[in-house]
Amino acid sequence: MLPTDKLAQIESRFEYVEAKLNAGGAPSEIAELSREYTNLRPVVSQIAEWRQSLADLAEAEAMLADPEMRALAEEELPGLKARIPEMEQALRLALLPKDADDAKPAILEIRPGTGGDEASLFAADLARMYQRHAERMGWSWEVLEEQHSDLGGIKELTVRIAGEGVFARLKYESGVHRVQRVPTTEAQGRIHTSAATVAVLPEAEEVEIDIPASDIRIDTMRSSGAGGQHVNTTDSAVRITHLPTGIIITSSMKSQHQNRATAMAVLRARLHDMERERIDSARSADRKSQIGSGDRSERIRTYNFPQGRMTDHRINLTLYSLAQIMEGGLTETIDALTAHDQAAKLAEAE
Repeated sequence: MLPTDKLAQIESRFEYVEAKLNAGGAPSEIAELSREYTNLRPVVSQIAEWRQSLADLAEAEAMLADPEMRALAEEELPGLKARIPEMEQALRLALLPKDADDAKPAILEIRPGTGGDEASLFAADLARMYQRHAERMGWSWEVLEEQHSDLGGIKELTVRIAGEGVFARLKYESGVHRVQRVPTTEAQGRIHTSAATVAVLPEAEEVEIDIPASDIRIDTMRSSGAGGQHVNTTDSAVRITHLPTGIIITSSMKSQHQNRATAMAVLRARLHDMERERIDSARSADRKSQIGSGDRSERIRTYNFPQGRMTDHRINLTLYSLAQIMEGGLTETIDALTAHDQAAKLAEAE
């Protein structure tokens, strides 16, 4: 059964927010109310449709007693009886606690793990996969920090991805990604196993994460990128050390001023993510049974190139469409992860 009292509270709150918006007020208050209105509106619309369907069902059942209307009622009833449970399930999902970070841009970090040069090459392949997926979704892709290996792999990559629902869709990608394939550097044709780590962090605003100046040390150094007459001649790269945690962020892509802003943005995202993990751990002892907990050491996925297979170990999902996945075709995988997480949260709520 749906919690009808909670539905009524949501409808009442929506009417209150709508009235406050119409009355006007301070810009900061209007901005906050507008965000709440945007979040509540689709849920209230779902509630209205569900209530209307219940009314239609009651009317159709009453029509069964009327010989002249019975045939029409028998025609409408199966569709109504099938649709109402679907609407109730959608409402249950809509009533689940929202992740406040879901609508935010994401900071994507990719680093090679075990496997030497092959791990760096695989990290580059993962970066290309996510960039292709971002293009398919109409998201922006802004490289904040990038260091390449001699063979063209990636030593480190930090990217800001912005667009509709970016963090909500990518937050399940954090963890260790393992690859099984014959490296281009392997002369004997043997299959090697290597890995890369992926971290997806919600972007945090300055008002959310306050970092006192006394908590950071900022060092400038010479850039070491590829090409350009100013490389290795100007102290434009920035390294920020967060003294309480020991987190070190470097940025060497742009001017010193831009690098400082970029490094601070990534540091805020890291600190915000640490707070998310702390809250998740404190909220539920069952959190490990859910995905998206942010454990960077967890092996989440294997990409087996000889068999064209991708396996997500958290939900036992295996797809034999590795070529399409590596070209950015992640929608089926992300949909499955989202559905699994929602089911776990529903079970916990019930």
